[in-house]
Amino acid sequence: MALTETFKINPKRVRRLSIAAVVLVPALYFAPYVTLFLLICGALDIRRHFRITPELAEKYFLGNGILTWLLSPLNLFADMLSARNLGTYRLEDLPQEHRAEIEACVKAFVENGDLIKARVGEVLGDKKRGMLTFKWFDQQQTTTIRIPEFEQQFRYIKTIAVSVFNTREHTSWHFGPLRLTFRVLYNLDPIDSDKVFIDVDDKTHLWVKQPLFIFDDTLFHRSVNDVDQARYCLFMDIVRPNHAQALFNTAIAGAALIAASLKTMFYKNWSFIR
Repeated sequence: MALTETFKINPKRVRRLSIAAVVLVPALYFAPYVTLFLLICGALDIRRHFRITPELAEKYFLGNGILTWLLSPLNLFADMLSARNLGTYRLEDLPQEHRAEIEACVKAFVENGDLIKARVGEVLGDKKRGMLTFKWFDQQQTTTIRIPEFEQQFRYIKTIAVSVFNTREHTSWHFGPLRLTFRVLYNLDPIDSDKVFIDVDDKTHLWVKQPLFIFDDTLFHRSVNDVDQARYCLFMDIVRPNHAQALFNTAIAGAALIAASLKTMFYKNWSFIR
């Protein structure tokens, strides 16, 4: 692994580095062991990437990845209790119980696609991104439309929503916070274009080639819809296959207690649809 880009000097970067220095020096003085522990965990965590760039490192330690860094001890512990993390997954890479829940939700999503698009179309308008949520960290959400299949008590699926990108919309590169779950996406109407994709670390996934995509969202990633058509994806979080299910369930239940705050923090550029 090597740094493949060079830093560009700009005021925003200088400000971030200055703030980091102001915070880090006192932290090393007053809590040296905790600070060094977090720095070591962060360094180990970031090395999971195949392509480490200055932008990735800066955002991880100084930008939108700070929470991922602070949670790196928990994420590394989750790695120890799980099989080797492939980063991106095919459906057949997951246990049968996980596959069955994913397939049930995908089937319901496809069968209700027109209903979902009609509801989103009523309220999204010219907003850039929309999220129609049915279940969030195991908590059923109130929605205008009902899809009974999404109201089941799943063992592994914790979040069910529909992510909508309006035309010519994309996210910036970012990290998810917790490695207790994997992100599952299914594109409803894959467009025959190489301008609709998701980048994860060093891999680019084109929806036209495969509408289902499963990945570790604590990896550096971004999603792009650079065409004149909205993009609809089923959006799910599923418990990561592991060797300590009860412990994972307890940790996820704890995360659910602050799920509403995480939603506001990580999806501030989204319009939530009922």
